[in-house]
Amino acid sequence: MNGPEIHLSVAPELRLFVPPERRQGRTTLVTDGSSTLGHVVESVGVPLTEAGRLLVDGRQVAASHIPRAGEHVEVYSVERPQQVPGAPLRFLLDVHLGTLARRLRLLGVDAAYENEDIGDPALATLSAQERRVLLSRDRGLLRRREIWAGAYVYSDRPEDQLRDVLERFTPALAPWTRCTACNGRLTDADKDSVQDQLEQGTQRTYDVFAQCTACDRVYWRGAHHARLEAIVAEALREFGGAAA
Repeated sequence: MNGPEIHLSVAPELRLFVPPERRQGRTTLVTDGSSTLGHVVESVGVPLTEAGRLLVDGRQVAASHIPRAGEHVEVYSVERPQQVPGAPLRFLLDVHLGTLARRLRLLGVDAAYENEDIGDPALATLSAQERRVLLSRDRGLLRRREIWAGAYVYSDRPEDQLRDVLERFTPALAPWTRCTACNGRLTDADKDSVQDQLEQGTQRTYDVFAQCTACDRVYWRGAHHARLEAIVAEALREFGGAAA
C-alpha cells in the first residue's frame, strides 16, 4: 500500500491474529487511500467475524469507512454474548471440528458438520444457504465474503472450544435431544421396536432407549454415559438450560 498513513490499535484479545510488531499497542499503517476499513482490518490479519466496534478518533464507524490520513483506528473484539439476528441460531462446523460438533449436539444445539472436506467455497455457500454460523479455526475461510455469519474457534482443545462457543453465543441447551451422529432429532423408542438393532448383551441389560428420527440410530445409557453426563452437567451448571 502507498497512501494515507493511519494509526491502528487492536484489542488485546485480537492480537493473536496480527503480526508480532503490531501487538504492542498503537502502530502505524500505510493504506492505499481507497480500501474500506474492513479491508484494512482484514489485511493485518483480523477476520471481520472477530471484529466488533470500529472506532475512528473515538467515534464508531462502519466497516465501509475509508480511512484518511492521521486517523486513529481502534479495533475491538465482538461483544459477548453475541447476537445473531435474522434466523434461528444454528451452526455449521468445518471438517476439523468433529468433536465440538458432537458435543454441541449432545447439548441439543443444532450443529451441522461435514465429516469430509468439501472445500471452503462449498462451506461458505452452505452457511449462506442455510443461514448458519460457520465455526472454524481457518482464518482464510472466515474471510470469505459469501458466508452468512462466522466465528473463529480460539482453542484446539474440545472442552475449551465448547465453553467458548456457549459463552459467545449462549444457545438454548436441551441435552439428549439430538443425534450426535447426524444432528437429527431423538425420540423415545420402545425396546421391542429397536430390538433387531441391539446386541444380545444390550437387550438383556438396558430397557430405556431413544432413536434418531433422521438416521434411525439407537441410543441407550451405555458404558460412556457417565462421561457424557459429566459434559452435560458442567455445561448446564455454567450456562444454564433445561434438561430434556
